[in-house]
Amino acid sequence: MLEVVQIPVLTDNYVYLAHDAATGETAVIDPAVADPVLAAAAARGWTITQILNTHWHPDHVGGNAAIVAATGARVTGPRAEAARIPHIGRAVAEPDTVSVGASTARVLDVGAHTAGHIAYAFEADRVLFPGDTLFALGCGRLFEGTAADMHAALAKLMALAPETQVFCAHEYTQSNAKFAVTVEPENAALKARAVLIDAARAAGLPTVPFTLALEAATNPFVRAATIGELAARRAAKDVFRG
Repeated sequence: MLEVVQIPVLTDNYVYLAHDAATGETAVIDPAVADPVLAAAAARGWTITQILNTHWHPDHVGGNAAIVAATGARVTGPRAEAARIPHIGRAVAEPDTVSVGASTARVLDVGAHTAGHIAYAFEADRVLFPGDTLFALGCGRLFEGTAADMHAALAKLMALAPETQVFCAHEYTQSNAKFAVTVEPENAALKARAVLIDAARAAGLPTVPFTLALEAATNPFVRAATIGELAARRAAKDVFRG
């Protein structure tokens, strides 16, 4: 089973180490920067062997070069964005697989936030790294894709096991919750979750990871019944200042 370590960096990014104890393999997912990641691995006696990128944005690939220089790690990233992924050694797309020791992930094409965005679903481990496609109570902005693309991408992720733990790339949950309750003000599960989120953030605690089951009950983007409804909610969130 994978052991996942969360490393907060920059303002609100999360970088992850995914470690397979049986083989000693350790992957870094979406390293925005290098130094805190290298330090976290060294503190645990882990050797970084690979980097998994979900998309090309600098706050997801900015640490690639320094980590490769320090460890010789192999970089895997989306085939459609290979030209924009520093030091990429393997370009993948659905239905390729990626292994970290004995754990294997399905690569899922979830282009919407960026056109070639991918996610890594370690289904046997019930672990998902969706990058910037799915957030707690939110979804990524549509920089290069459409609402139809995002609707399809979210449906693909939500088809995974409900108990899947989601390790998204940003701590946006409190802001997302403030918007979500304006969309579904009568959703009791959502209101209860918002209270817990406020308490966690007040205590300096992360709200990630979370389960797909929780998103199914409370996330207004995955709960959007139609593409048009998702588009309207995404447009409203883009200008929300709550």
